[in-house]
Amino acid sequence: MEWPGSLDEYEKLVIRMNTPRVVIDNAVCATSTVVKVDSARKHGILLEAVQVLTDLNLSIKKAYISSDGRWFMDVFHVTDKNGDKLTDKNVIRYIEQSLGGNNSCRTDGFTGLTALELTGTDRPGLLSEVFAVLAELQCNVVEAKVWTHNGRIASLIFVKEVDSGSPIEDAQKISKIEGRLRNVLKGDNDIRGARTTVAMAVTHTERRLHQMMFADRDYERKPLNESVKDSSSPSVSVQNWLERGYSIVNVQCKDRRKLLFDIVCTLTDMQYVVFHATINTIEGIAYLEFYIRHTDGTPISSEAERQRVTQCVQAAIERRASKGVKLELYTTDRQGLLSEVTRTFRENGLNVTRAEVSTTGDKALNMFYITDVAGNSADSKTIESVRQKIGINNLVVKEEQLLGSQKGDESEQQSGIGGAMLFFLGGLVRKNLYNLGWIKSYS
Repeated sequence: MEWPGSLDEYEKLVIRMNTPRVVIDNAVCATSTVVKVDSARKHGILLEAVQVLTDLNLSIKKAYISSDGRWFMDVFHVTDKNGDKLTDKNVIRYIEQSLGGNNSCRTDGFTGLTALELTGTDRPGLLSEVFAVLAELQCNVVEAKVWTHNGRIASLIFVKEVDSGSPIEDAQKISKIEGRLRNVLKGDNDIRGARTTVAMAVTHTERRLHQMMFADRDYERKPLNESVKDSSSPSVSVQNWLERGYSIVNVQCKDRRKLLFDIVCTLTDMQYVVFHATINTIEGIAYLEFYIRHTDGTPISSEAERQRVTQCVQAAIERRASKGVKLELYTTDRQGLLSEVTRTFRENGLNVTRAEVSTTGDKALNMFYITDVAGNSADSKTIESVRQKIGINNLVVKEEQLLGSQKGDESEQQSGIGGAMLFFLGGLVRKNLYNLGWIKSYS
């Protein structure tokens, strides 16, 4: 590093101490790329690191996190979407720059758009009504993400003017959009109240969705259709280690991408600091152990708080794990496309439980998770009928997530040994993690 001539040695030392050091190693582990980050500890720094990796759609199969005084160290074992080591030099350079404190290379991609934040009671056909209102008000939907959980819906929709392609800035039109959407979200019996907000900037889409659902207290509600039993629900326990002043959060659930991000995001926004953690994956099951304190340094202090943390972590895992058939729509974008597609779903008795909308140039790539109106698996004949109406080559069935399957029961039975292994692994890491030489020899 080249230093300006005006800096003295103390100033150089301060810069070195506050600039994260990033090492990306493809030699230490046979099956994954190891990403190591050393930095001064500050609230939210773990979330920043995990966010960079998950935004690249990388899988974190194993991780160790530890903070010693004011210093913080993360070790992540990651693979790409194909389960291979990272070999793309551009991706490696991006990780080094982003985790190394250079935030200029990270953009949200939503410049010049108006963000609509929506929360309310979910119901069949709601998304169709929302997109119909936006089409009627001449709002072009460029990007959107929709989550549903425990009978609630949260959505971030990025729009622009149809005619000019500019962000919507007219105060009168904004007020009209908010009012119309609020009425749609309220429906006939939304006793908790719907919320519609127009924003010109969003920090991070998925983090904001977690914050919106947390503020809506979705974690306190039960699923609307409790007859659809999901045997693969996450197992979360919270206990205190009083001798050390930590609260310990243990999680066991089916592994998936962005799992660590979802949990760390929630703990961070609840104003907890992760001091130590171990993450491991065995045969598709993830085992995670977090040693946390409040930002003021104290552990969880009551049974009510312990239950709240348990509920919130469970909700954070479940929000992204929407059930149903995954349909992917790839076609030429046009005004009113989403309104037409979601109306077709509604008219055929299909309900959208999760959605992601994106556009590139004149092409739209949209993903929908679909169930029937009761929350059960959609009938295959109905799906084929919908595909015929929308376009058999444009709307493709990508995958189906089973509801209440026996596979989850089998996974639960197989996971007990793994949980015990994680407890042992956590103790071993806590004892030796500060020794970098030991970590380098572990694969």
